Amino acid sequence: MIEKERQRLLRSAARALGLSGVVLSAVCLALPGVVDPDILPSVLIVLAGQAGALVMVGRSGHVGWIVLTIVLGCGALALAQLPWGQPGSTALPTALSPLGVAGLGALGMVLSDSTPRWLIWAGGALGSSLLIAAAGPTRGLISTPAVATLAGWVITLIIGLWVTVGVQRALQRIESIGRAHHLERQASETEAQRRQGARLLHDTVLATLTLLAHSGVGVSEPALREQAAEDSRLLRQLRLGSTPMPQFSGTYSLEPVGETALGTTLESVKQRFLRMGLSVRWHGSGQVLLPSDVLDAFLLALAECLENVRRHAGVAEADVTITQTDDRLRAVVTDAGVGFDPDTVSAERLGFTESVVARLRDVGGDARVFSVPGSGTTVFLEVPR
Repeated sequence: MIEKERQRLLRSAARALGLSGVVLSAVCLALPGVVDPDILPSVLIVLAGQAGALVMVGRSGHVGWIVLTIVLGCGALALAQLPWGQPGSTALPTALSPLGVAGLGALGMVLSDSTPRWLIWAGGALGSSLLIAAAGPTRGLISTPAVATLAGWVITLIIGLWVTVGVQRALQRIESIGRAHHLERQASETEAQRRQGARLLHDTVLATLTLLAHSGVGVSEPALREQAAEDSRLLRQLRLGSTPMPQFSGTYSLEPVGETALGTTLESVKQRFLRMGLSVRWHGSGQVLLPSDVLDAFLLALAECLENVRRHAGVAEADVTITQTDDRLRAVVTDAGVGFDPDTVSAERLGFTESVVARLRDVGGDARVFSVPGSGTTVFLEVPR
């Protein structure tokens, strides 16, 4: 947006300065004795064409309009000197100076963007300066109008470069401020989550443990069981990536259900790993009803597989494909990471065995892993429906 505004500003400035130079030069050339009366109408027509091209430069800035403006301007400079070979006067180069300095030189502001435009700038500056130098009585290449024309091209180019550099610095500053704001917001959110987690534990699990430590003095055994069950459901929600919202102190919105739609609870797993920086591409449909114990096992095993990708695969991307049949639900977790040799994993390392395989087998499911060093890892998960 800022870059577009920069280009629009430079185009508008070039148009305004260029038109003023064309009009002033036309007025000077129309004075008696400056240009041959038979040539003057043709010169004015070419200047009118140049003015129209300058208007289009201000609107679009297309390089074609810029080149046309230079061609018409140089044509007017050459046409005003007809017939060639006649002794010149000091009035003619003076009258042509506004055309060279402003009418053509203003284009330097829109020719500062790239190397190809620099070449156009060099051709326009050299051509117009030489034509105005040729209009003088001595036909010398060094004259005050010629030097003024070249200076006009140089000054407007410097203005264009100055505006461009200033805008780039402003964009860099804005980007730096944006990054600082993002980091500050992340830090604030992390602190808020930490404080919420501390309050959550204080209101639920720690309160229950304190009662147990004091042998439940003043609280009945059924009430303790109910409170422990509520804490268990809360911990399950947290493990799956949800954030239970407190209704009032010590009570959180947890609804026990017999069956849960996989599509809704799977979203919490997606969001969890998105927040943790693992980009997961999800394939297939997850709108399946599962018993709560099967759903818990499936989602926790799936989350453990994604956690292994995040921690050990050495990549920031993974794919999860979910399919279903009449009696089974399957998930395939793949990554293109470093891989490993499953046969070399020590039997003492129980992470995958307990957190994935054993958890699924407890509900009638199963898990298999396939991996080769350097070729990524694929894990198959399945549970009964």
